[in-house]
Amino acid sequence: MPLLWMLRFGAVCGVVMALSLGIPGAIEAFTGETAATSFALGLGAAFGAPAVTAFHLRQSPSSGRFGTVAYAVNMIGLNLFAGIAFALNLVVFFLEPVVAAAVLAGPTRIALLAGVAVFVIGTALFCASMVRARVFPRVPAWGYGVTLVLLALFASLPDTPLTGVLHVLAAGSLIWLSLSLRRGEVTSGREAAPYVTAG
Repeated sequence: MPLLWMLRFGAVCGVVMALSLGIPGAIEAFTGETAATSFALGLGAAFGAPAVTAFHLRQSPSSGRFGTVAYAVNMIGLNLFAGIAFALNLVVFFLEPVVAAAVLAGPTRIALLAGVAVFVIGTALFCASMVRARVFPRVPAWGYGVTLVLLALFASLPDTPLTGVLHVLAAGSLIWLSLSLRRGEVTSGREAAPYVTAG
Protein backbone atom coordinates (compact mmCIF):
# COMPACT_ATOMS: atom_id res chain seq x y z
CA MET A 1 0.00 0.00 0.00
CA PRO A 2 1.56 3.35 -1.02
CA LEU A 3 2.54 5.45 1.96
CA LEU A 4 1.13 8.63 0.46
CA TRP A 5 -2.27 6.96 0.14
CA MET A 6 -2.15 5.88 3.79
CA LEU A 7 -1.36 9.43 4.86
CA ARG A 8 -4.27 10.81 2.85
CA PHE A 9 -6.62 8.10 4.08
CA GLY A 10 -5.55 8.79 7.65
CA ALA A 11 -6.17 12.50 7.19
CA VAL A 12 -9.72 11.84 5.97
CA CYS A 13 -10.34 9.42 8.86
CA GLY A 14 -9.03 11.99 11.34
CA VAL A 15 -11.48 14.60 10.08
CA VAL A 16 -14.38 12.11 10.13
CA MET A 17 -13.52 11.06 13.69
CA ALA A 18 -13.24 14.72 14.71
CA LEU A 19 -16.67 15.57 13.32
CA SER A 20 -18.25 12.51 14.94
CA LEU A 21 -16.73 13.60 18.24
CA GLY A 22 -17.20 17.36 18.12
CA ILE A 23 -20.69 17.79 16.70
CA PRO A 24 -22.51 15.25 18.92
CA GLY A 25 -20.49 16.37 21.94
CA ALA A 26 -21.51 19.98 21.44
CA ILE A 27 -25.16 18.98 20.99
CA GLU A 28 -25.17 16.75 24.08
CA ALA A 29 -23.96 19.62 26.24
CA PHE A 30 -27.45 21.12 25.83
CA THR A 31 -29.73 18.17 25.07
CA GLY A 32 -28.10 15.29 26.92
CA GLU A 33 -27.38 12.02 25.16
CA THR A 34 -29.79 11.13 22.36
CA ALA A 35 -30.03 8.13 20.04
CA ALA A 36 -28.58 10.16 17.15
CA THR A 37 -25.60 11.56 19.07
CA SER A 38 -24.95 8.20 20.69
CA PHE A 39 -24.92 6.55 17.26
CA ALA A 40 -22.40 9.04 15.88
CA LEU A 41 -20.10 8.79 18.90
CA GLY A 42 -20.25 5.00 18.88
CA LEU A 43 -19.21 4.69 15.24
CA GLY A 44 -16.78 7.61 15.09
CA ALA A 45 -14.11 6.04 17.27
CA ALA A 46 -13.52 3.39 14.59
CA PHE A 47 -11.78 6.04 12.46
CA GLY A 48 -9.13 6.67 15.12
CA ALA A 49 -6.77 3.83 14.22
CA PRO A 50 -6.12 4.91 10.60
CA ALA A 51 -5.71 8.53 11.70
CA VAL A 52 -3.17 7.74 14.43
CA THR A 53 -1.32 5.38 12.10
CA ALA A 54 -0.96 8.22 9.61
CA PHE A 55 0.24 10.58 12.36
CA HIS A 56 2.84 8.00 13.35
CA LEU A 57 4.01 7.43 9.78
CA ARG A 58 4.39 11.17 9.28
CA GLN A 59 6.55 11.66 12.36
CA SER A 60 8.30 8.28 12.65
CA PRO A 61 11.63 9.45 11.16
CA SER A 62 11.80 12.08 13.93
CA SER A 63 10.08 10.36 16.86
CA GLY A 64 12.48 7.41 17.21
CA ARG A 65 11.96 4.37 19.39
CA PHE A 66 9.93 6.25 21.97
CA GLY A 67 7.50 7.30 19.24
CA THR A 68 7.14 3.71 18.09
CA VAL A 69 6.40 2.46 21.60
CA ALA A 70 3.98 5.34 22.18
CA TYR A 71 2.20 4.54 18.92
CA ALA A 72 1.90 0.85 19.84
CA VAL A 73 0.37 1.59 23.27
CA ASN A 74 -1.89 4.25 21.79
CA MET A 75 -3.12 1.87 19.08
CA ILE A 76 -4.00 -0.81 21.63
CA GLY A 77 -5.75 1.78 23.79
CA LEU A 78 -7.59 3.26 20.81
CA ASN A 79 -8.86 -0.14 19.73
CA LEU A 80 -10.04 -0.92 23.25
CA PHE A 81 -11.69 2.48 23.54
CA ALA A 82 -13.38 2.12 20.15
CA GLY A 83 -14.88 -1.16 21.35
CA ILE A 84 -15.99 0.46 24.59
CA ALA A 85 -17.53 3.42 22.75
CA PHE A 86 -19.35 1.11 20.35
CA ALA A 87 -20.73 -1.06 23.16
CA LEU A 88 -21.78 1.80 25.43
CA ASN A 89 -23.28 4.03 22.74
CA LEU A 90 -24.87 1.45 20.43
CA VAL A 91 -25.78 -1.36 22.82
CA VAL A 92 -25.93 -0.33 26.48
CA PHE A 93 -27.57 3.04 25.68
CA PHE A 94 -30.67 1.25 24.36
CA LEU A 95 -31.05 -1.12 27.33
CA GLU A 96 -33.34 -0.55 30.26
CA PRO A 97 -31.43 1.18 33.10
CA VAL A 98 -31.69 -1.86 35.38
CA VAL A 99 -30.37 -4.16 32.67
CA ALA A 100 -27.61 -1.72 31.75
CA ALA A 101 -26.50 -1.50 35.38
CA ALA A 102 -26.39 -5.30 35.61
CA VAL A 103 -24.39 -5.57 32.37
CA LEU A 104 -21.84 -3.01 33.54
CA ALA A 105 -21.30 -4.60 36.94
CA GLY A 106 -18.64 -7.07 38.01
CA PRO A 107 -15.96 -8.22 35.54
CA THR A 108 -17.37 -6.04 32.74
CA ARG A 109 -16.74 -2.91 34.79
CA ILE A 110 -13.16 -3.99 35.49
CA ALA A 111 -12.57 -4.65 31.79
CA LEU A 112 -13.99 -1.23 30.85
CA LEU A 113 -11.84 0.57 33.43
CA ALA A 114 -8.75 -1.31 32.26
CA GLY A 115 -9.47 -0.39 28.65
CA VAL A 116 -9.89 3.27 29.56
CA ALA A 117 -6.63 3.17 31.54
CA VAL A 118 -4.69 1.80 28.56
CA PHE A 119 -6.30 4.44 26.32
CA VAL A 120 -5.30 7.24 28.71
CA ILE A 121 -1.72 6.01 29.02
CA GLY A 122 -1.35 5.46 25.28
CA THR A 123 -2.83 8.86 24.42
CA ALA A 124 -0.53 10.63 26.88
CA LEU A 125 2.53 8.80 25.51
CA PHE A 126 1.66 9.52 21.89
CA CYS A 127 0.99 13.17 22.74
CA ALA A 128 4.46 13.33 24.32
CA SER A 129 6.00 11.74 21.23
CA MET A 130 4.37 14.34 18.95
CA VAL A 131 5.51 17.21 21.14
CA ARG A 132 9.07 15.81 21.27
CA ALA A 133 9.30 15.09 17.57
CA ARG A 134 8.17 18.62 16.64
CA VAL A 135 6.82 17.47 13.29
CA PHE A 136 3.24 18.54 13.99
CA PRO A 137 2.21 21.99 15.25
CA ARG A 138 2.50 22.17 19.03
CA VAL A 139 -1.03 23.39 19.80
CA PRO A 140 -2.93 20.43 18.28
CA ALA A 141 -0.24 18.01 19.47
CA TRP A 142 -0.86 19.10 23.06
CA GLY A 143 -4.58 19.38 22.40
CA TYR A 144 -4.71 15.77 21.24
CA GLY A 145 -3.34 14.49 24.53
CA VAL A 146 -5.00 16.84 26.98
CA THR A 147 -8.53 16.83 25.56
CA LEU A 148 -8.77 13.10 24.83
CA VAL A 149 -7.40 12.16 28.25
CA LEU A 150 -9.86 14.49 29.98
CA LEU A 151 -12.76 13.17 27.88
CA ALA A 152 -11.88 9.60 28.84
CA LEU A 153 -11.65 10.52 32.53
CA PHE A 154 -14.96 12.45 32.45
CA ALA A 155 -16.80 9.85 30.34
CA SER A 156 -18.77 8.45 33.27
CA LEU A 157 -20.00 11.90 34.37
CA PRO A 158 -23.20 13.57 33.09
CA ASP A 159 -22.89 15.70 29.95
CA THR A 160 -22.27 19.37 30.72
CA PRO A 161 -21.20 22.45 28.74
CA LEU A 162 -17.62 21.68 29.92
CA THR A 163 -17.64 18.24 28.32
CA GLY A 164 -19.16 19.83 25.21
CA VAL A 165 -16.23 22.27 25.05
CA LEU A 166 -13.78 19.38 25.49
CA HIS A 167 -15.42 17.52 22.60
CA VAL A 168 -15.11 20.57 20.36
CA LEU A 169 -11.48 21.20 21.36
CA ALA A 170 -10.59 17.55 20.76
CA ALA A 171 -12.27 17.73 17.36
CA GLY A 172 -10.35 20.90 16.52
CA SER A 173 -7.05 19.29 17.47
CA LEU A 174 -7.77 16.20 15.35
CA ILE A 175 -8.78 18.28 12.33
CA TRP A 176 -5.65 20.44 12.65
CA LEU A 177 -3.39 17.39 12.89
CA SER A 178 -5.17 15.78 9.94
CA LEU A 179 -4.85 18.87 7.76
CA SER A 180 -1.17 19.03 8.73
CA LEU A 181 -0.77 15.59 7.15
CA ARG A 182 -2.17 16.86 3.87
CA ARG A 183 -0.06 19.98 3.85
CA GLY A 184 3.11 18.40 5.20
CA GLU A 185 3.19 21.14 7.81
CA VAL A 186 6.26 21.41 9.99
CA THR A 187 6.73 23.66 12.95
CA SER A 188 9.87 25.17 14.36
CA GLY A 189 13.25 23.58 14.63
CA ARG A 190 13.28 20.65 12.27
CA GLU A 191 12.81 20.28 8.58
CA ALA A 192 10.24 17.84 7.38
CA ALA A 193 11.51 14.31 7.26
CA PRO A 194 10.73 12.38 4.10
CA TYR A 195 7.72 10.10 4.09
CA VAL A 196 9.53 6.90 4.99
CA THR A 197 8.93 4.34 7.66
CA ALA A 198 11.35 3.80 10.49
CA GLY A 199 13.06 0.50 10.89
